[in-house]
Amino acid sequence: MSAIELQPFLHDARLSVAAPSFCAARPDGRIAEGADGFYHGDRRILSRLEVGAPGIPNVPVAAADGADGHTAFVTVLRGLAEQTADPATTLERRRELHPGRLVERYTLHNAGGRPARLRLEVRAASDFATMDHVKAGRTGTPVRPEAHGAGLRWSAGPLTAALTLTPAPDHLDPATGTLGYELEFAPGQSWQAVLECTAEHRDGDLFPAATSTPWSTPEITGRDHHLARWLTRSHHDLRGLLLTDPLRPADAFLGAGAPWFLTLFGRDSLWAARMMLPLGTELAAGTLRTLARRQGRTVDPATEEQPGKILHEVRRAEQHLDTGAHLPPSYYGTADATPLWLTLLHDAWRWGLPADQVEELLPHAEAALGWLERYADADGDGFLEYVDSTGRGLSNQGWKDSSDGIRFRDGRIAAAPIALSEVQAYAHEAAVGTADLLEAFGRPGAAHWRQWAERMRERFRDRFWTADEQGRYPVVALDGAKRPVDSVTSNLGHLLGTGLLDAEESALVAGRLTAPGLDSGFGLRTLDAASTGFNPLGYHTGSVWPHDGAIAVHGLARAGLHGAAAPLADGLVRAAAAFDHRLPELFAGYPRDQYATPVPYPASCRPQAWAAAAAVLVLQSLLGLDADVPGRRLWVRERVPAGYESLRIRGLRVAGLPIEVTTDHTGTVRLDAPEGFTVTTVR
Repeated sequence: MSAIELQPFLHDARLSVAAPSFCAARPDGRIAEGADGFYHGDRRILSRLEVGAPGIPNVPVAAADGADGHTAFVTVLRGLAEQTADPATTLERRRELHPGRLVERYTLHNAGGRPARLRLEVRAASDFATMDHVKAGRTGTPVRPEAHGAGLRWSAGPLTAALTLTPAPDHLDPATGTLGYELEFAPGQSWQAVLECTAEHRDGDLFPAATSTPWSTPEITGRDHHLARWLTRSHHDLRGLLLTDPLRPADAFLGAGAPWFLTLFGRDSLWAARMMLPLGTELAAGTLRTLARRQGRTVDPATEEQPGKILHEVRRAEQHLDTGAHLPPSYYGTADATPLWLTLLHDAWRWGLPADQVEELLPHAEAALGWLERYADADGDGFLEYVDSTGRGLSNQGWKDSSDGIRFRDGRIAAAPIALSEVQAYAHEAAVGTADLLEAFGRPGAAHWRQWAERMRERFRDRFWTADEQGRYPVVALDGAKRPVDSVTSNLGHLLGTGLLDAEESALVAGRLTAPGLDSGFGLRTLDAASTGFNPLGYHTGSVWPHDGAIAVHGLARAGLHGAAAPLADGLVRAAAAFDHRLPELFAGYPRDQYATPVPYPASCRPQAWAAAAAVLVLQSLLGLDADVPGRRLWVRERVPAGYESLRIRGLRVAGLPIEVTTDHTGTVRLDAPEGFTVTTVR
């Protein structure tokens, strides 16, 4: 493989997001190489944007991220107007990102004792590369611009980009994409200019930007705490990832992440919305309705669409992945999005989604249940399986969807059809929860689906459990020959709290999750470190995914295993602090006693919706917070773990009403609930 085909690294990039746009740049603000660019709607609008003075070193000294896509960079123009060893001339570059628009404000300041004379140049280029092209590490073909007023204009098919400078540049050369100023300013003086680049697709945005935030603003006060900072940073990042359904612009959902996945993803968008339920049900409602409008209606092997199935992802065009897969614009190759959709509907109802909104989605819920029974279990053995029947889609269709993500302990790759352990757990929880919904709304089928779930529970206990020298544990999957895929993985955490396991089984799972093989000290490894093929930098074979750990923390809390949940939660909070409170999609699974801070996974998205939303789920789990709005009940823990005392949490909501939680100096929890709710404390 040549270097040009390698996926670009991102761990040192500065990313700012204002969906459906984002910007990826060097640490000093330059857009210059690899995956750098100003992107809009999965296309790279600018592949280069550099500012400097020819022949004068431009050395970065500071960078800072602000809220809502704002970033500032400061560089020193070495030697310019200097009389001593002290730097004299600085260039401040303030970047503002808006949907479809990039604005940069340049300020040159001379703090030296001599006049500053220079030629300042802005160099810009566009290749309109598609996201799959960039992700594969391929270089795009530059598009030649034309002069356009005080700037440049690029066009290719339905895409147009326009760049302008104010004041108008002294020089403009479309052949090289260079715009320049001849400048001279005295000691103590400053000079300013503004660059603006706009992007437009002839057909409009596939998923337009949101104009409001469909959740309340979370806030933790009382004392400085890394969980509070993680929560605040996540709130801003999640606002940047918000998209809307053009079929009903009032419905918002979270794009999965930047740069690679800034679009509608069934699994990711559903999990992120579920994690955000303690801040309101509006995001869940928008996500549910957006996916329901695209729910499968027919059998189409090319897209893997089936009646009742919830899709995997939506793009404007077919994707050509570096694995050889060719995914159609609307792709349904996922085994878990459908049960996750059902569970989100149930949980949103419990958190107060209005009854009329729940009821309008029940026909979609019944169709989804039909998919579980008629299509998801292709061989009739009572388990949900997947297989890529096209030879062009994803070979793995759970959340660990890389081609080597599901493997035996000895390193062998599992062959399809594959029945994943967590998909059975999701289906069990979905069947029980939807049975409650059917019963509450006077619709038939509740008894059938409770029986279906109980049979699933019995079959899972019979087929998915195995043992090693450390005792019994659930395997990650059954392969195509119905053999247990015996690796120990973080998927175990997804089984907890779903009703699939009894108390003894949950305790066994908790013991595995908190053992050194899976717990890195910064979160759960995707694969136990003793497994053949373990790689701390493997995408699904040893790395740490924050959302994965947060799901395990929540599952442990739901199972009443708070003692096991607390250290895993603390590991995630420590990791967040090390990443400036913006947790990436994943990071390396090296142990904390080997590296004091987590090691980045070089090609990780950051921000990623479910990594950011994990902050809310961890907070909910530490508090033991749960809701049953139809029953007018709330639950909260009697006492939080050590380290979370003397906090005040605001911005939480139930049934659209505010609730507030405080912890005193002993860790005792108090919940101020809306009138008419009964609060139950649990140990």
